[in-house]
Amino acid sequence: MILNIAGQTAYAYTGGKPFDPALPTAVFLHGAEHDHSVWILQTRYFAHHGFNVLAVDLPGHHRSSGAPLTSIEALADWTVQLLDAAGVARALLIGHSMGSLIALETAARYPERVEKIALVGTAYPMKVSDALLDAAAHREAEAIDMVNTWSHSSIANKPSFPAPGFWMHGGNQRLMERVSRSNSAQVFLVDFSACNSYRNGLAAAARIRCPVLFVLGRRDVMTPPKAAQALIDAMTASGVTVDTRLLDAGHAMMGEQPDATLDALYGFARR
Repeated sequence: MILNIAGQTAYAYTGGKPFDPALPTAVFLHGAEHDHSVWILQTRYFAHHGFNVLAVDLPGHHRSSGAPLTSIEALADWTVQLLDAAGVARALLIGHSMGSLIALETAARYPERVEKIALVGTAYPMKVSDALLDAAAHREAEAIDMVNTWSHSSIANKPSFPAPGFWMHGGNQRLMERVSRSNSAQVFLVDFSACNSYRNGLAAAARIRCPVLFVLGRRDVMTPPKAAQALIDAMTASGVTVDTRLLDAGHAMMGEQPDATLDALYGFARR
């Protein structure tokens, strides 16, 4: 599905089903230097089981044109522009890593537009080391290699991985390389800088009024579960309904534990 947002092309994968305004809508938001395809299993299931799916390529990422946006706040505003362009009044927002911050900020800024939020592999603050920022600025291949290694909880797929012959690590590396080639801007650096400079997380959490699900990886070294606790505490103190699912996975849990991730997200969406 191609939408026009502020004069730029925005691509949203609909899960293999036509967009139906009569159905509830789930918006999937990817992380740094990724695109819609990280959600491929989860989005197809949602689309074939009662939901509209808008799995977006954020601005400047792969099929969406324009420059990558430089702040989480700007990406939250863009998300609501996406809803406007698709004719969606309210939606469930599901975000991974950087996408989780976008979902959080959108729900805080536009509570009337957000039904629920699911924060997958999240942390606040989402600090990025100086070494990684420097690599993203000057040696992007090295940055991609570091993030790819840290995103997975093991060095090889399990023999029982649900997609035989699937090279999870290689696929993630090639995806980041493809997103990088799709735009002359330094997408990885822009994304990491947006996460690193985001300062509104706790204030946003305190303004959340919709139900929230945290999906966290027990072996996540990029955003370890304890790094989400401040957000959980802030939301709980505000009286928000907060659920947490801890999966046996690293940061790339949509690939490492696709079925468990789907179960958590779909169960939350159907309540």
